Amino acid sequence: MSQQPVVAVLGLGAMGHAFAANLLKKDFVVRGWNRTRAKGEDLLDAGLQLSDSAAQAVEGADVVIAMLSDGDTTRQTLTEASSALKQGATVCQMGTIGVEATDALIADLQQARPDVLFIDAPVSGTKAPAENAQILVMASGDQSKAQAAEQVFAAIGKGTQWLGEAGASSRMKLVVNSWLIGLMQSLAESTRLAEQFGFSTDDLWKVLDGGPLAAPYAKMKLGMIASGDFTPQMHLVWALKDARLALDAAGETKLPALENIVDVWQQAVDAGYGEQDLAAVYQYLKR
Repeated sequence: MSQQPVVAVLGLGAMGHAFAANLLKKDFVVRGWNRTRAKGEDLLDAGLQLSDSAAQAVEGADVVIAMLSDGDTTRQTLTEASSALKQGATVCQMGTIGVEATDALIADLQQARPDVLFIDAPVSGTKAPAENAQILVMASGDQSKAQAAEQVFAAIGKGTQWLGEAGASSRMKLVVNSWLIGLMQSLAESTRLAEQFGFSTDDLWKVLDGGPLAAPYAKMKLGMIASGDFTPQMHLVWALKDARLALDAAGETKLPALENIVDVWQQAVDAGYGEQDLAAVYQYLKR
């Protein structure tokens, strides 16, 4: 294998922090930046080079990971850092920022830095899988030039699925998250119905586990519901953001169930559940 690329991680929230930690464990040189500097300070002893600005972090980096909260923040951050990017660097946008922002970001970088390789690479997986390098990377862009990016993906995940031209992955990410969001709402409602009939979450899982409906994701969320511990793997407020991005991107395609979920989840956020795991929608329904 060729020499490991120097990596800059922009955004050290739950996912970006996990990426940086896994890269450090595998002896990559890692530079990090976060608007709230304290989020990266616990990785200093592991070797993280914590920067005061995104531009400082990307200087000399072969691969730049952007894992930021939304499209506007991502575009602003990468625009401010674009002039400092190494010649021929690879920029991997790994957050869920939607179709419109992704396409705009591709155009931004093509105009400002045509020498830079852009890889659209959101992931399937939440906090715990990210910490254990068990996420799936959904990548799109020029794979023939993405050897450095693939080294990074191999260090932070369990596999990479290439989906075509840059921008395709952000579209697939909305598809996957729409399925996940629908599953969570259905699971919360099914659990409420099971309780009405006198069944426990354990009873429900035992029946699911006996057939083709035994999704591991459902087992994990039923565990949260049973314990009452909704420590966020994916915040409800961010899941709601993703649902809205999917509806925005759908255009004329009718998604009535997702529209209804957005209404319910907005009510749950307004009721104070937004900073808990999305499984907390069960608690909102139980009120």
